[in-house]
Amino acid sequence: MVVSRDKAPTAQETFMQMAQAAGLRGRLLVTIGLLILARLGVFLPVPGIDRESFAAAIKNSPVIGFLDIFSGGGLSALGIFALGILPYINASIILQLLTAAIPSLENLQKNEGEAGRRKISQITRYVAVGWAIANSIGIALWVERFATTTRGPLFVAETALALTAGSMFVMWISELITERGIGNGASLLIFVNIVAALPTTLGQTIEFAQTGGRETVGKVVILLLVFLVMIVGIVFVQEGTRRIPIISARRQVGRRLYRERTSYLPLRLNQGGVMPIIFASAVLILPASLAQFTASNANNKFLAPINQVLVQVSNYMNPNGQTPWLYVLVYLVLIVFFSYFYASLIVNPVDMAQNLKKMGASIPGIRPGRATSEYVERVLNRLTFLGAIFLGLVAVVPTAVESATNVPTFRGLGATSLLILVGVAIDTAKQIQTYVISQRYEGMVKE
Repeated sequence: MVVSRDKAPTAQETFMQMAQAAGLRGRLLVTIGLLILARLGVFLPVPGIDRESFAAAIKNSPVIGFLDIFSGGGLSALGIFALGILPYINASIILQLLTAAIPSLENLQKNEGEAGRRKISQITRYVAVGWAIANSIGIALWVERFATTTRGPLFVAETALALTAGSMFVMWISELITERGIGNGASLLIFVNIVAALPTTLGQTIEFAQTGGRETVGKVVILLLVFLVMIVGIVFVQEGTRRIPIISARRQVGRRLYRERTSYLPLRLNQGGVMPIIFASAVLILPASLAQFTASNANNKFLAPINQVLVQVSNYMNPNGQTPWLYVLVYLVLIVFFSYFYASLIVNPVDMAQNLKKMGASIPGIRPGRATSEYVERVLNRLTFLGAIFLGLVAVVPTAVESATNVPTFRGLGATSLLILVGVAIDTAKQIQTYVISQRYEGMVKE
């Protein structure tokens, strides 16, 4: 890894390049235009559905509330972009898990270079199509009872086709942003969907503060300060890395002798990013979603006892229920588990040690090979534990403060949303700075 020692571009230089450099300006305009197009599709409704009855049925659904974070309210509005980028993200996660388990996919990723990565991207698209079709059929069967037109296979087929086509169009937009715009397209789409809910949330908070008196204003200020502190903490931890020093051996090419070079191997404090919180949240809402699914068949002899068990489990796993401490404990355990699980998928100490040995590099005081992999694994385990504790605090502290202050309007902006917003903002800002630095060097060459 090459570490640049050049001075980072200032904010003034960055904005000047964004306004004057044709290449960077064009990428920004393409990104903004495609993001606006993706948001417009959320408000194009799927035809033939009674909106009022559907809105009343999903009003207090925890599953819809969780998925609306990533679809920007598209699922509750039931627009043609209701699924959004979710099938593509799920397909990417599935392929990531399968790559670690299937040797042929691992070979494509590691040994086939750019051609292998393109093949994996193509497989990911096929999986996303299949996942979108399955989700669309499930949603169509679910909303069939709210249909205002003829019900039956024709309604299911039309609704599933509209939702699948919308999801594939959003996937195409995300890839177009990644290729011709700035930043990661899928991440930016989720970022925009979360930001779209902020005006409503802020308006509700201001209205709540105005109608509640001075005491309520103090509670809102405390909650805002906690969120600001959490954002600062997220920035520091997302950027935090452990730099393991590496020494490259001397090389002789012809008559020239190259000296030892010292560099470092960066290991991030939070390897999994927001994924451990997403997985943990999905597991916690699973009993409630299954209970809601089996509630309509509660008279069935087989499903009735299952529904009762699921209702009890979902009551215990409710942060506002009788046992919030149990919810917090299970949440923390799941976050730690998925942090280690996801870190093991991203970083392989054995492969890292082999690559260092092939390059003729080593860690000072550590023998190449097995000793290096064991050392990297120890360091990675400690970093993962610290990162998991941080994720647990980010997930629990805002919820605890909201419960203590009784300010309900910020519950839509939870730990997952905060991590996504900060992480995507940092990555996009870095990419813009990279373009600014490249423009700087092009200007130096022309001179």
